[in-house]
Parts: sequence; C-alpha cells; structure tokens
Amino acid sequence: MVEPDTIKLLRECDAGIKMGISSIEEVLEYVHEKNLYQCLSDCMEKHEKLEKEIQEILKEYQDEGKEPGMMAKGMSWVKTNVRLVWNESDATIADLITDGCNMGVKSLGRYLNEYPEAEWKVKEIARKLIRLEEKLAEDLRIYL
Repeated sequence: MVEPDTIKLLRECDAGIKMGISSIEEVLEYVHEKNLYQCLSDCMEKHEKLEKEIQEILKEYQDEGKEPGMMAKGMSWVKTNVRLVWNESDATIADLITDGCNMGVKSLGRYLNEYPEAEWKVKEIARKLIRLEEKLAEDLRIYL
C-alpha cells in the first residue's frame, strides 16, 4: 500500500513546480540581458523535465496531481505584472524570481517535514526541486 504521505508530497511538488514554470514564463518576455534569459530558460527546461518525472510517478499511483492554488497564482501574477509595469528591469525580474525560489524552498522544506513517511524516491524529487530553486536564486544574485 502506498503511504498517504507519498501522494501528498508528490502533489505539493507538482503544484510547486507548476508555479515555478508559470512564474518563469510570465517574466521571460520582459528580460533584456541575454545571459539572464538563457539562465531562466535553462532552469525552466530543468523544471519541465522534473515535472514530467513527477507526472509519471503520479500516473503510477493513479493520481492527477495538484494545480497551484488559484489565490496564490493570482497574487503572483498581480505582483509580477504590477512590479514590471513600474520597473521593467532585469533586476526586478531577478528579485521576483528569487522571492519565488525562496518561497518554494521554504514550502518544500516544510512539506518534507510534514510528510515524513513519504517514499524515499519522492523525497529525493522534493530535494532535487529544492536544489534547483536554490541554484536559480544563487545564479540570479548578479542581476539583483
């Protein structure tokens, strides 16, 4: 029998990674610096690859995953678009994405603690996602 913690952690990873991909997609058209664009695009590719892995595991467990909350998605969209209207700069983009990375790391860390009985491979996916977010935040520091 599959431990409920496994499915719950997978769902949170699914929602978080979808939120990350959506956030990067939202800002890409505003990026000026070629290297920043490449950094974000590369990270989005890695997120999409991990999302496919998550979807495959969810399918094995006959679960559809989880969409990001409408409120969180809406607030993110508003924050992003308002800030970019005021200041359409690469520094603003780096700041917005860094904030999202930090929130993702914090949430995933909390979910790892909240679902301790999750299977090892699912915990590793959550840790991999955390590392992706931490690396992106670190890579963006030069644009802040």
